[in-house]
Amino acid sequence: MMKKFLQFSALALVLVSPLALAELKVAVIDTQRALADSSEAMALLEKAQAELQKEQDELQALVGEVQAAQEKLQKDGEVMSAEERRKVQKEMEDKSAEAQFLNQRLQKEANDRRQELLQVMVPKVQAVLKDLIEIEGYDMIMERASLGAIGYVNSKHDITRRVTEKLNEKR
Repeated sequence: MMKKFLQFSALALVLVSPLALAELKVAVIDTQRALADSSEAMALLEKAQAELQKEQDELQALVGEVQAAQEKLQKDGEVMSAEERRKVQKEMEDKSAEAQFLNQRLQKEANDRRQELLQVMVPKVQAVLKDLIEIEGYDMIMERASLGAIGYVNSKHDITRRVTEKLNEKR
């Protein structure tokens, strides 16, 4: 009895689902792309990169010094005195540790900047989506990144470009 009920329920769902979906207005958005393509987010990212450029240059210089010390040890290590080798190795280790510390600090700063960007931009995206929902009458908006199980979405349902355009208009 239960088996027949489950079969009947499954059959009813298969038959009724297309009718229910026919009236459902669905859109898909790639929020990360909409943000990345918006002029305000691009400007904020460029500003953050400019502010971090000095530290990035410093990191590159440290990495270059570590590589130069390694090359010096490989090239001249056999003719160096033990004291000179220790001195170059110590210098290389110190510079390497400094470079690792600076790299970690830069990564933390970059993550902090991304979070600041999201705090500024996410409410703006939500406002744009709210406007589009009211104008277009969407019943559901799905995030493209969460559609991994779905193999295909027709591009006519993708509103990413429209969201980016509206973000740029509101700027």
